[in-house]
Parts: sequence; C-alpha cells; structure tokens
Amino acid sequence: MNVVVFFTDQQRWDTTGVAGNPCGLTPNFDKMAYEGTHVSEAFTPQPVCCPARGVLQTGKHATVIGTYHNGVVLGRKHKTMADYFNEAGYHTGYIGKWHLGSGRKAVVEEERGGYQYWLGANSLEHTSEAYHTVVYDNDNQEVTLPGYRVDALTDAAIRYIDQHKDHPFFLFISYLEPHFQNSNDSFPPPDVDYNRAYQYMPPDLGALGGTAWQHLSGYYGMVKRLDQALGRVQDALKSLGLAEDTIVLFTSDHGCHFKTRNKEYKRSCHESSIHIPMALTGGPFTSGGRMRQLVSLIDVAPTLLDACGIEVPEDMQGQSILPYIHHPENKGPEAVFVQISESQVGRAIRTHRWKYAVEAPDKDPIWDSGSDHYVETFLYDLEHDPWEQCNLINSEAHEPVCQVLRERLKKCMADAGEEVPVIEAAPKKKMGAHKIFYGEEWL
Repeated sequence: MNVVVFFTDQQRWDTTGVAGNPCGLTPNFDKMAYEGTHVSEAFTPQPVCCPARGVLQTGKHATVIGTYHNGVVLGRKHKTMADYFNEAGYHTGYIGKWHLGSGRKAVVEEERGGYQYWLGANSLEHTSEAYHTVVYDNDNQEVTLPGYRVDALTDAAIRYIDQHKDHPFFLFISYLEPHFQNSNDSFPPPDVDYNRAYQYMPPDLGALGGTAWQHLSGYYGMVKRLDQALGRVQDALKSLGLAEDTIVLFTSDHGCHFKTRNKEYKRSCHESSIHIPMALTGGPFTSGGRMRQLVSLIDVAPTLLDACGIEVPEDMQGQSILPYIHHPENKGPEAVFVQISESQVGRAIRTHRWKYAVEAPDKDPIWDSGSDHYVETFLYDLEHDPWEQCNLINSEAHEPVCQVLRERLKKCMADAGEEVPVIEAAPKKKMGAHKIFYGEEWL
C-alpha cells in the first residue's frame, strides 16, 4: 500500500460538511468520510504547530520528544514515520511546512526526519505568501512555485506521485492553509473567493467575539481550496491506477478559536483549539464507516504503520485505530490527553461527555514543560454545552465529576511519562439551577 498524508494547518473540525457545516466547503472530504472511515472524534494532543507535528511524526508525546513548544528541533534519536517506511522499502517524500527544524527557511538534511525527497520550508508562513510560494529542495536550493500556495504544493505533490507510481511511496503533504498569514494577521483566500460572504458562524465564535467576523470568510475560502486540492490528489491517484492501492489520510495539527479564548488562535483546551477533522480511505479504511471512538494525532503513526503491515514500535505511545474498524464494539479510550504550552503550562482531558482542564500558574509557558502542581481551571459538560459557554469548574453540584476526572487526568499524565502532580481543586459554590444526575453513563 502507498500512503498519502494530506495535512492542513489550524483547521477546525466543524469546517466540514459531515461535521455539520452548511457552507458546502468540503465535498471531497465529505465523500472520503462517507466512503472511507470518518474519525469524528479526532483531537490534537498539543494545540500548537511544532509540538503537534512532533507528536504526529513520532507517535510520542511532546514532553517525551522535547518539542513541547515552537522552535524546537526534533532530535534524530526519535524515529519518525519516514524512518520506519524507509526501512520497509518505501520511498518517502515531504512537501510543504515542516516546523521541526532550526531557523525559518531551509531545513538541513539531518533535521528532515528521514524523508528522502524534500521540497519544503521549516516555517512556510515566513518564506511565502498566498501567491508567492518559496520552498527548498534536497540541496537546500530555493524553489519558487507558481500559483496560489495550496495549488502550488498540490502540483508538486502530483508530480511526486507520478514520478514514484511504480514503487511503494509514503508522501506527506503539509499545507499552511487555513493558517493565518503572519506578516499581516490575515487569512488570504484565493482571489476568486476574496470577497465572498459565507452565511454560517459557529455558535462559539458568534457568542464570544474575537476576530471571526473579520477573518472567517477568508478562512472558509482557504478551506474550500484545500478541499479542491484533496480532490485533485484523489483524481491523480485514480488516473494513475493507484487509488485502490493507496491509503489517504486527511487531518490537521490543531483548530482555530479566532482570539476568543486567549489573545491568539489556539493554545487552549477548548474544542475550537483541539477538535480536528480526520478521515481515511483506501486499504482497510474503505467502508469503515463513522468511528466514534476518541482518537488523537498521537495514534496516526502507529495506525499507518499497522495498516501497511509494518510492526509498530513498542516505544510509540499512540495506538493503532485498526482494532476499532475490525471490532467496532471496542469503545476505545475513556479520554484523550492534551498538553498545552506557550499560553500556559496546562493539561486537559476530553471524554465523550466532559472537558476537564488544569493549569500551573507559577510555571513559564515557554520554558517549563510541566509541573508537580496544578490548579483546576475548566469543566464543560459537552452533552449540554457543546460550544463551551458555561464553565462548571466552580459548581458545587459537579464536585464528584471533578474528583473522577482529576484522577483520570493524573493517570493520563503518568501514562505519558509525566510526574503525577498535585491538582488543587477550584473553590466550589452553588451555581443556580445546575444539577447532575449520577446514572450509569454520567461520565
């Protein structure tokens, strides 16, 4: 089996039609989700670029591999997916944004994670603009690609697929969109969608303000062009007779809350930051249906290795999701674990119903990877408050929920290799009509 990873940057889960967005932005993703496997409950374990990418490449938590904040080089002592696919006889290629090397522009060979073919930039947002895409080749020579940035990278990906069609390949296409353009804090769509007005505003953005009223149309235009690019890659695979022999994974590194939860776009425990789109097709994922188990980006590496018959290394902390497809009655993990840096030293878990988060207020958000002492900050009942408008962390009626989730979070931290901390309970009080009934499924 060949593998193509179609990786976007800062894309919310609810930009897709299958997740309820009514704007018609993602017909190709939606078709992929219906005909393949839709991972509806997919989450990032670290809602910021470099840490999430390190986790994705290695199948290990950011605090284990050291990439717990931006600007950290992924050390070669931690093997990547490319290393394992290389060993299995695949040709491996990387196109687009890397963000796991040093500097902003070219990435030296020893920092490329083992990928054989290279056409990328460490920080694509700093080397390019919407209609000026600058990347670097295997010899670190500057290459300017024509077209809108999404199309430019897609053209390069299709060329790679055509050139390697006669040999098993693992291709990782890493787009910048729908991430903002750093130089001017804008979300530049292709010109054809520049002034298009979309009529749907997610409830959390509408209620909380932020920059969504200014930026959402551009963001949606970027998502739309990404979906068209996905269709082009799928068309190329079909035309070359590779569709049935290629696994395609679509996902993103984290979401976007448009400055509603803090002063920038991610780095929070909220669904808008951590809930991401994910679908797979090809091989065992064809006709896999909608998967409702909780899945993390940390599970991607072991899943792709497993699907291609490559032994999953014991030191990977993620788990293959193939057992959920073969045995859908398998309920999967009770929670996904999230580490938060740069805005805070934070930790969170997300169960099917609850979001529970803590923070270490005396630690440096950049330089401290963790703490032995945290304070409760957020509790959301996602069954009744899916847009996280009512923080229940101070609710007296929900103290039993906090007690259970507190221990669950400690276990997740221990499983991730962290020290088990002291978690200080938030002060509790009566909060009006809030009440919880403790039945069989209350957690």
